[in-house]
Amino acid sequence: MSTHIYKHIELTGSSPSSSDEAVKNAIAKASESVRNIQWFEVLETRGHVKDGKVAHWQVTLKVGFTLE
Repeated sequence: MSTHIYKHIELTGSSPSSSDEAVKNAIAKASESVRNIQWFEVLETRGHVKDGKVAHWQVTLKVGFTLE
């Protein structure tokens, strides 16, 4: 069994449609410049309310990736 060393970063993603989409947006954007992303953990979920309805989602994540 090999050993892995992980580094983690904190990201905040957003979406007008859902918290899941906010997570996917954050990971997709981070993947453009960070290699070897392996896991994520949702730390916080927030939203913006407009006219009594959810208008926007914001999700803060901890994302882990392996070092080369």
